[in-house]
Amino acid sequence: MEIEKQYVSSSNLEAIGYDEDTETLRVWFLNGTVYDYSGVGSMEYDALKDAPSVGSYLARNIKGQYPYEKVG
Repeated sequence: MEIEKQYVSSSNLEAIGYDEDTETLRVWFLNGTVYDYSGVGSMEYDALKDAPSVGSYLARNIKGQYPYEKVG
């Protein structure tokens, strides 16, 4: 699955991306790890993308709320 990177300004994250067909959120961390979160709706992705702090939003609203797997 090819997901386009949307680079973000964050102390922890490099980029985020989203596949609407599979409702998969992909997160690229600055330390080189990549995670896919499943079942994330497009409105949730938009809220993450537009959040003042993408990292804080991810920690509060995504982590622990959606199943995830490490990529690669």
